[in-house]
Amino acid sequence: MDADAIKFEIVEHIAVLSESKSGWTTELNKVKWNDRDPKFDIRPWDPEHKRMGKGITLTNEELAKLKDALAKLSV
Repeated sequence: MDADAIKFEIVEHIAVLSESKSGWTTELNKVKWNDRDPKFDIRPWDPEHKRMGKGITLTNEELAKLKDALAKLSV
């Protein structure tokens, strides 16, 4: 393994938010990055979950604030 490679483990699959024609899915998961504590993660993944696109990671506190903000929206 390349020394600069990012190590990750999806510890909990929560939801698929969308799927592209190529099979990539944007997902909400709980991911452990480089052996650190798991964080909530939103990003696109290839069908085998070996490659990923750019995304965002959130702590429990950040996810709670996002949830509150989304609840106030009228969608």
